[in-house]
Amino acid sequence: MVIAINCWALRKKQLDGIGYFTVNTISRVIKNHPEVKFVILCDKNYSESYFEFPNVEYKKIFPPYRHPILYFFYFEFIMPLFLKKLKPDLLVSADGFLSLNSSCKQLSIIYDLNFEHFPENLALKNRVYYRFFFKKFARKASRIATISEYSKNDIVNMYKILPEKIDNVSCGINSNFNVLDETEKQNSRNRFSDGKPFFFFIGSVHPRKNVNRLILAFNQFKSRNRSEIKLVIGGAMLWNNSEIIDTYEKSPFKDEIKFIGRLSDEDLKEVLGAAYALTFVPVFEGFGLPIVEAFEAQVPVLTSNVTSLPEVAGNAAIYVDPFNINDISNGLEELYNNKNELCQFLISEGVKRKNKFSWDKTSALFWDCVLRALK
Repeated sequence: MVIAINCWALRKKQLDGIGYFTVNTISRVIKNHPEVKFVILCDKNYSESYFEFPNVEYKKIFPPYRHPILYFFYFEFIMPLFLKKLKPDLLVSADGFLSLNSSCKQLSIIYDLNFEHFPENLALKNRVYYRFFFKKFARKASRIATISEYSKNDIVNMYKILPEKIDNVSCGINSNFNVLDETEKQNSRNRFSDGKPFFFFIGSVHPRKNVNRLILAFNQFKSRNRSEIKLVIGGAMLWNNSEIIDTYEKSPFKDEIKFIGRLSDEDLKEVLGAAYALTFVPVFEGFGLPIVEAFEAQVPVLTSNVTSLPEVAGNAAIYVDPFNINDISNGLEELYNNKNELCQFLISEGVKRKNKFSWDKTSALFWDCVLRALK
């Protein structure tokens, strides 16, 4: 059996959510099935060693697709020719893009449909491409994998796809997270928050991550509480952040807000493990990896009451309306005023809940999805 896997999503040196899913899931699938030949389709600049197994072959296909025009050219002209020559039993696409002109069986991984719900948060060229083609990809696919029941139902309703065609394979927890001792926590605070306790947000600084409202809610919280607690924001700056920057600059507590940029895995472990709480309040998520990572680090969670987030966090989080600044601020205050009882309850529930998620479980579910696609 030959399975081709489109891994263009790994073109970046530092992984994001899609990258973590791809590396953790696909590497386990390859390792667990040495009887299968896997052909990794990747960008010409790909140089990583995520899939160094005897049953793997790499194919670097030109041109790299960096623009919707190249997306179309790559998938509708280059990819069909390549698949016709390779004759794989299945093409798996880690970023959801498929070839409409190929007769090869194809499995699309669609993480969420945020571009359908909040199209204004994408550049125009990408918005047009995604909204035009992804419904076609979903209908073309032999099978679809996704990462939550919310996303599954969203795909069913938005694209009129039969639910029997979609598998929720969930996500796991990255292995580098663990509980820090008090000395490690204080060392982290010294590095990232001037030695003070802090609420922590991690994610790309992008409109749907709702950082702007989080800052405004933090302003309200600080104005009501004589607290030394800070807000630490980790993640790469994406899209047009003028509104976020303006809100930050106008904040009367701007000295209490720290933007620390994109973090290495080791630094993220230190910052998350030392946080007073994870304050992760996006307006839309297909899963929400930071939540389960906080469970692993035994850190309390405050998150949004929308999309997939209640499904992932269960009863191990405080929920707020991400569109309501007052509600977010009240959530911060509830956490701050109930450190012993409430926070310990959330931590203990998170410890129980984290057992629902592992990359081994996800890879097994994903392989079942592959086998269904091959039928």
